[in-house]
Amino acid sequence: MKLTFLGTGTSFGIPVIGCDCATCTSTDPRDKRTRHGAVVETDGGRLLVDTPTELRLQLLAAGIKAVDAIWFTHDHADHIHGIDDVRAFTVRKGDLTAYVAAEYRSALEQHFRYIFDDSIQPPKGSSKPRLRLVDMEVGKPVDIIGESFLPVRVPHGDCAVYGFRVGGLGYVTDAKTLPADAVEALRGVDVLVLNALWFGKPHASHFNIEEAIEAARAVGAKRTYLTHLTHRVTHAELERRLPQGVYPAFDGLAVEIG
Repeated sequence: MKLTFLGTGTSFGIPVIGCDCATCTSTDPRDKRTRHGAVVETDGGRLLVDTPTELRLQLLAAGIKAVDAIWFTHDHADHIHGIDDVRAFTVRKGDLTAYVAAEYRSALEQHFRYIFDDSIQPPKGSSKPRLRLVDMEVGKPVDIIGESFLPVRVPHGDCAVYGFRVGGLGYVTDAKTLPADAVEALRGVDVLVLNALWFGKPHASHFNIEEAIEAARAVGAKRTYLTHLTHRVTHAELERRLPQGVYPAFDGLAVEIG
């Protein structure tokens, strides 16, 4: 199994518009962070995690020419507003199955009515993304790309985010805490992905870096990769300050999971 990080930034992206901080002006390509997205690849195919704003550019940079399904973690703009870019896949392969929590189905259908309302058809010679939404539920594994994906629900401010466990991979973004059932579901993974904003000051709906490290220790992951990073910390600083077994992800990073 392989995990490719398409985007590792927050909703602002990095560089942040109008900012001249050390991270935004850095020449290290690992400090250029687009909005959150990833691809999980197995022998059975590829699962796209979220459809971030820069999806087309991310897929081109990673050399990914096809995906077989989509997993939506939640309905915030930075995680879904690149949805039209999957049109490049569906015009060639037909409908894609997209897994989403029932609580977010109606939001997707309303935000992107032109996609999900079959009465709206594109003009002759044009096209639209063709997605089939399938509900997922916490504690009920879903078979995708030949593997069993277990949905993991975590709090994110006044809403929830749906990560997953598949084999030795645990994937969680936009979490503020890991509830006991989430820790149990993720316990002992080889690779854990967690969001982390910055060192120090707590945030209302996201882990800071210290909280993410504590959560990783509770899970007992062999390797933890931090994503959804802000411009308040450079990649080089993260490499210096993170403890053994915890690493900063960056756009384009590919990780093999045994």
